[in-house]
Amino acid sequence: MTHDLLACLLLAAVAASATAGEPRAGASEEGDQVYARPDDSELRERLTPMQYRVTQEDGTEPPFRNAYWDHHEEGIYVDVVSGEPLFSSREKFDSGTGWPSFWAPLEKANLVEREDRKLFMVRTEVRSKHGDSHLGHVFPDGPEPTGLRYCINSAALRFIPRQRLAEEGYGRYLEHFEGDD
Repeated sequence: MTHDLLACLLLAAVAASATAGEPRAGASEEGDQVYARPDDSELRERLTPMQYRVTQEDGTEPPFRNAYWDHHEEGIYVDVVSGEPLFSSREKFDSGTGWPSFWAPLEKANLVEREDRKLFMVRTEVRSKHGDSHLGHVFPDGPEPTGLRYCINSAALRFIPRQRLAEEGYGRYLEHFEGDD
């Protein structure tokens, strides 16, 4: 009996970890997704050292030497930890900083902003709501229509190309790109 219980618990743990960082079917019939932060041991196994340092230890990757600072493909950017949708290529712009910059989030509800007093100045840190990942900072020096610049670490993001949105569980964001053909 104890072995059966342990086997069931192990199987459940393996199944849960196999989909970490990917959208999980949620509780509603509309196809909503549920996003969650995996435990630390899983994150240490799954993330690169840079991804872990940035998202879990509030680090910053080098400018101009990261995956998405000069990336122009259509699609969305999700949290590398939880899979929650954060930004879109439609709101991405070249800020000249060497990090991916966006003038608005794709899903504002998936972001949490906090005061950050590190580095002898006051900034606004941006974190993912469900993964609690450090993403970067937001500054009031961006382009119209918002005047904001979300300066985000590539290491905190996973890019999903427009043509793969549906197969990866993000099909509802296809309408965000309608009229771009």
